[in-house]
Amino acid sequence: MTTFIKGATILAMGGQHSAEPFTGDVLVEGDRITAIGAAVQAPTDATVIDGAGKLVMPGLMNAHLHSNEALFKGRYDNMPLEVWMLYSYPILAAKRLSERLVYLRSMLVAIESLKTGVTCLSDDLYESPKAEMELLGAAFQAYDDIGIRATVSAHVVDKNFLDTIPFTRETVPQHLQDEVNKLSPPTVDDYVGFVKQAHDRYHGRSGRLRFMLAPSAPQRCTPELMLAANDLAKEWGIPFHTHVVETKVQGVTGPALYGKSLMRYMNDLGLLNPWTTIAHSIWVSEDDIALMGAAGVSVVHNTISNQKLGAGIAPVRRLLEAGVNVALGSDGICSNDTPRMFDVMKAAGLAHKINNPDWSRWLTASKVLHACTLGGARSALIEKEIGSLEVGKKADLLILDMQTVNFAPLNDIRNHLVYCENGSSIETVMVNGEVVVQDGRLTKVNEKALLAELRALMPEFQAYTRGVEAANQPFEPAFADIIRRCYGTDLGFTRWASDAG
Repeated sequence: MTTFIKGATILAMGGQHSAEPFTGDVLVEGDRITAIGAAVQAPTDATVIDGAGKLVMPGLMNAHLHSNEALFKGRYDNMPLEVWMLYSYPILAAKRLSERLVYLRSMLVAIESLKTGVTCLSDDLYESPKAEMELLGAAFQAYDDIGIRATVSAHVVDKNFLDTIPFTRETVPQHLQDEVNKLSPPTVDDYVGFVKQAHDRYHGRSGRLRFMLAPSAPQRCTPELMLAANDLAKEWGIPFHTHVVETKVQGVTGPALYGKSLMRYMNDLGLLNPWTTIAHSIWVSEDDIALMGAAGVSVVHNTISNQKLGAGIAPVRRLLEAGVNVALGSDGICSNDTPRMFDVMKAAGLAHKINNPDWSRWLTASKVLHACTLGGARSALIEKEIGSLEVGKKADLLILDMQTVNFAPLNDIRNHLVYCENGSSIETVMVNGEVVVQDGRLTKVNEKALLAELRALMPEFQAYTRGVEAANQPFEPAFADIIRRCYGTDLGFTRWASDAG
């Protein structure tokens, strides 16, 4: 299939046209961009799209989300992470979901993502009580059917949960500890066998879908498992995707458990590398930032989720200056509670102005857009394929109507995208050269029927969820005590109170 977009305003975000929007044409042949610029010659058999009054730009990248939270969307509020996780990632009473419910859950995320301009996502998929090949396959099938580009993990924890948070053995009642101690986490051999099979089965599917390795966090996984995952990530050329120091509790965890920060612990194990992608990195020191920059890691800044959970604001400007690649993510679909990346871009643009009188250090709209396109692509190790509109790259792009109120009056297009647009101006979404959204309608699946099927299953799921919540609520007082104790702990470095970015 050949598509010719004629006379549009183009924001390429890379290549020779990266600096400024310009007026020109885009030629897509098959799944790739074959020409871009002024006065491009189109083949006679091309489908022509009139670009007058339209903006063509790369699709947005959601560099970190957890689709497994989608059925809790809109359910929880006013909880710090460690309390919130008791319910969204329950310790006790979780049961296997059906493959169909996992499919519909994944589809819910993909529907909202595509319709609001997200053409690629990194789904750090965690299944309770454990990962299963059929459930992972259900998520891949949903993403395949709808036409989105995705990198999907089998998120893993192989330590007793009570040994991943400081002070639990002092605060959690013994009878609850006894229940947790009965649980058996996967072995390293179990995990390696699983991910090898998953990689063989799903990586490269349909030219859009990839697999990644996702040890949950350094305090939640044994060194043996993390090192095995790192070796495979390097061998396969895929991301090692993890979480580090999202909250003050996690900032305390490193010194309490290992006598050093979690980032220094990662570094000393050899786990900070160019293929390492770290979600959050809020409670980091200057030493941590220097280590991350020297290693060339990626950090995914989850602005909205971090605010909703009261976790803090990552020092993005300092990370960028150290040489860290910064991407943007929605994070979980019940800690945000949406995968809409236009929302995240606006929040990122605003958050780093708080308590920072040096406006020369505020993030520009261009830097925010870079983080949500090329920065995100780099975090997934596919920046040579997507993230900008360049000859030879995959045709993942958006066409927006600039006659909408979001672009009126038209001033700086990049500012309009970050601060004025919400996705409602999108007319066309293309992934891999295929139109997957046209005039607000998904072209490959029946959205109305899928959502109706999901709604019909929700009463039973919500009744089950209430039981899970009741089983885990007794942990909450102890976890609340731990949070208060950690917030009274001096980590020995100054937070970015005068420099949020």
